[in-house]
Amino acid sequence: MGSVLPVRSIHVSIFLCDAFSNMVLACLLEPLRVVRDQTGADIRWNILTDGDRAVTSSSGLSVSPEMPIADSPKPDLVIIIGGDAFRDVKGMTPTRNLGQLMQGATVIAADTGAWVLARGGFLNARKATLHWQLLEEFAEEFPKVEVLPDRHVQDGRFWSCGSAAAALDLMLLFIRDRFGAPIAFDAGAMFLHDNARRHGASYPDQALSQAVSPRLKRVVVLMSEALETTQSIPLLAEQANISERSLRRLFWAELQTTPGRYYLLLRLARARELLRYSDLSTDQVALRCGFANTTTLTRSLRKNFATDPLRDQQV
Repeated sequence: MGSVLPVRSIHVSIFLCDAFSNMVLACLLEPLRVVRDQTGADIRWNILTDGDRAVTSSSGLSVSPEMPIADSPKPDLVIIIGGDAFRDVKGMTPTRNLGQLMQGATVIAADTGAWVLARGGFLNARKATLHWQLLEEFAEEFPKVEVLPDRHVQDGRFWSCGSAAAALDLMLLFIRDRFGAPIAFDAGAMFLHDNARRHGASYPDQALSQAVSPRLKRVVVLMSEALETTQSIPLLAEQANISERSLRRLFWAELQTTPGRYYLLLRLARARELLRYSDLSTDQVALRCGFANTTTLTRSLRKNFATDPLRDQQV
């Protein structure tokens, strides 16, 4: 469980609609950028737009397509970001072109992206969600779609979500499935915390724990507060007022990993932050993150993240 999955190459087509959210776009694209930069994975993307024309974000940024949809390379992942103008069908991309683009690819529909898919009939007899304010209207407009109020929904190769936070969670799940849990964990950690948090603040529960139960969050907080002086899993369970057996079941049910594995990833993620953004020596970083010495830390980083921490320290 400690080895890294082989890094794969993926091509991503990002389909933007008028009045799309810059925040949603960032939450879906930035984690992929982090994976590319930190692992050397061959991740490429191209920008496409509704109607093959320039679209404007909700904050007024104009974005032109890099190419017509018909000329796009076959993608492994299609990200569809709807916008506030989702009811306006003027100049929209023909359903046939969108269907050809998505053929065989995983599709993530964010914000009102599910509306775009449903309008083309792609979600008939499927489960989906979108921005919470539109759930009732969406269900009335598309009765053939099973509308769920969940933060994000996966139905086969069609994934959907509403808010930017949910988009981030969903992208991290995609990264976990494609590249492995350690890389997804690292992408979430790198994306969420600014430099001020990186310098001296205790490591908080990060993206992969945002949607978990309060009981599990309590344990994650306890772990994040004990990175330097690590605690045993039985002691953490006792502090959280839960049996060790129940704790292990909880982690597996909600995060598909063990408490020990998650705890290790928290410590390693904190170590990587300190190596990149502080002036501490590798020995000092090792001690602050609960490792006996540099050798132990370096070996664990390479095993779990396929990275050279000394190189990271120079970035």
